[in-house]
Amino acid sequence: MKWWNRPPKPVPARATARHGRHGRTGRSSIVRPPLPPVDTRYERFDVAVGSAAEYLRGAWPELRDVSFEIAGVPSAPDEDGVPRWRIDREARRIILFRIPVERLSRIHGDEFPRADDLHRRLIIEGAVFRAAADYLDRDPWDLAPDRYRWY
Repeated sequence: MKWWNRPPKPVPARATARHGRHGRTGRSSIVRPPLPPVDTRYERFDVAVGSAAEYLRGAWPELRDVSFEIAGVPSAPDEDGVPRWRIDREARRIILFRIPVERLSRIHGDEFPRADDLHRRLIIEGAVFRAAADYLDRDPWDLAPDRYRWY
């Protein structure tokens, strides 16, 4: 029997349904579903600053119209060193500098702080509280007295 006289082979239905154009498997539009979402240091910093700022805005009416902003690094050092934040009372802004807060801050003066997510978040929230206290000319511990009452 010649090759042109042979009946065509039956094609299984799942082979055509499994493959898309050009014989490739189905794909999602951007990334495949099993990949975890992108989580960067900047996003974690932004979430920590935002949650601390919302707490402070709810507790202090003076901070409700204040804008908490994030910048990378300050343009120039102060006489005290590298600033962690800058206050602009006329524009009602508190600008936090991400890189100095993350890299130069320490918890309780430790030489080598722990490098886990909880301690990083404590460092960021502490900077937000100190910047807000600087804006209000108060002690940082006065900003959330009920939060630390059980100590």
